[in-house]
Amino acid sequence: MLRLTYVGHATVLVELDGVRVLTDPVVRRRVLHLRRSGVVPADYLRDVDAVLVSHAHWDHLDTSSLARVGRGVRIVLPRGAGRLVRRRRFRNVLEVDVGDEIELGAVTVTATEADHDAGRGPLGVRAPALGYVVTGTKRIYFAGDTDLFPGMAVLAPLDVALLPVAGWGPRLPPGHLDPRRAAEALRLLRPRVAVPIHWGTYSLITRRRLSPSAERAPAEEFASHAAELAPAVDVRILGLGQTLDLI
Repeated sequence: MLRLTYVGHATVLVELDGVRVLTDPVVRRRVLHLRRSGVVPADYLRDVDAVLVSHAHWDHLDTSSLARVGRGVRIVLPRGAGRLVRRRRFRNVLEVDVGDEIELGAVTVTATEADHDAGRGPLGVRAPALGYVVTGTKRIYFAGDTDLFPGMAVLAPLDVALLPVAGWGPRLPPGHLDPRRAAEALRLLRPRVAVPIHWGTYSLITRRRLSPSAERAPAEEFASHAAELAPAVDVRILGLGQTLDLI
């Protein structure tokens, strides 16, 4: 059985074939200029077999959040970004390139292409952005941050696609999927189920908090576009902390 829990932003707990994988764990109440809606239960961060980090931006790679998961947990991240976590005394760091595979018990994790400028500031590390496919009895694609790119088609077919549909500010710069482009991606990826992520979690501390309906709007817009562009895909919108079980 596959269980997916939307922890928030790009953080999803994937439980498949006895393996627990956490994507891009950013779980603090405040990260730089961003504030979080909701509190993350500690249970989501326990007994994790591996963390998959898509890229080095602060809202995807946060060492304080990683420390809550544990300094001994295996951290998989793009080649070039490892020194960011090694210098914080994380002991089990694996840097990967597109196409690399990692065995985690009964599942295999494959690093995939992503179309996103992933630099960590002018003086920070330069490392690419990645996505990941987690394969066992089900096949799950975590896109990280990316724009639409033709190579998505080689990942098809999928059981689940975890696709970003929004950001944290008033505009979405190039290198991201908005609700429409995320729906277009479904035609390439051909998943059975799609779960929108990267919405409804972090916002600028200088802006008034959105209402629940406004926070949910990007996910609802994605579902509407998906019904038009990829009607065979079952879109499941998970609120913060909600879980989806797939047999």
